[in-house]
Amino acid sequence: MEENGKKSRSRVERRTFLTTGLAAAAGYTSLEAAASPVNEDVDASNARSPEGIPLRKFGKSGATLPILGMGGSAMVGRFITGYGARLLPLEERVKMARYAFDRGVRYFDTARIYGESESIFGKALHDVRDKCFIASKCHTTNPTSVRESVETSLEQLRTDHVDLLQIHSPAIEAVGFKKAMSLHAEIVKLRDEGLCKYIGLTTHVAFETIYEMIATGGFDAVLLAHGYFRKGLNTILSNRNIEYREQCLNKAEELRMGIIAMKVFGASILSHNSNRVVPEFDDEKRKRLAGASIRWVLKDRRVSMLNIGVSLPSDIDENLATIRGNTQFTADDGLLLAEFAGKAYESDQVKKMRVT
Repeated sequence: MEENGKKSRSRVERRTFLTTGLAAAAGYTSLEAAASPVNEDVDASNARSPEGIPLRKFGKSGATLPILGMGGSAMVGRFITGYGARLLPLEERVKMARYAFDRGVRYFDTARIYGESESIFGKALHDVRDKCFIASKCHTTNPTSVRESVETSLEQLRTDHVDLLQIHSPAIEAVGFKKAMSLHAEIVKLRDEGLCKYIGLTTHVAFETIYEMIATGGFDAVLLAHGYFRKGLNTILSNRNIEYREQCLNKAEELRMGIIAMKVFGASILSHNSNRVVPEFDDEKRKRLAGASIRWVLKDRRVSMLNIGVSLPSDIDENLATIRGNTQFTADDGLLLAEFAGKAYESDQVKKMRVT
């Protein structure tokens, strides 16, 4: 244990910590302003990046970011089947991550348990690290393992720090509030050393516990399942959980936290997996589901970021086409989603899911 501790300390001591910032010339607020107030000069209601992506303030961090982020779980062998897509060769996935950056995406989400995801982002983005906001997650339930987990993430990501380090939902579900806060205490130490800038937490289903954690005031951001379709990880959210999710959103907004929406497509039920869930659905209508789903989340002004999993380069193009266009949620969007969801909830695939 002492040898491992010396190794961790030596890694930290030899670091020259990067300062991260999005170039002011590109029209972004600096990501480096960890203690600064939100830039009130940016009108988040209509501001867009040079690439045409709407900008929103990321809570109290001081950063203003393009609202479309790239999730790293949908492009790895461990999870690709669940997303209803094919696994590209590794180098093509590296190019895909860089393609997202080149098209204006700046928020990249990954996790220690997402297989090769961290290393893909590390290869794709290490030379533009100062222009990216990188979020990863600590999955361990053991406080003594937090440092080792984070150090491994940093090596895979080829960086000296992550912008946002989150306690991962499965860990929170496994240990509950009190022990999850002991993980938080260890992450605070790492933040104070510069291994991360901000501290977050995530959940698919544990909204009651997450509310309690948010209310401590010890977090800068929350990543939660927040889409039209009531999908958790592999469950359907109950009315009770939806109510607690609303309380989480309200408390996070009150505390000026960054709010990141995942499961925008219901874990691909409204995108790649739609043909499996409702095969008889009209193909022309099917093509419009993803766009309507994005607009549904965007109408919630509390949301700071859309964390959308990407499996193929075409996913990036399609998401960008929606986000650069008219993002106003319409009555037609509502009717389309209601029609599909009504059929999806009655499908054998969805009926098999546990309600949580």
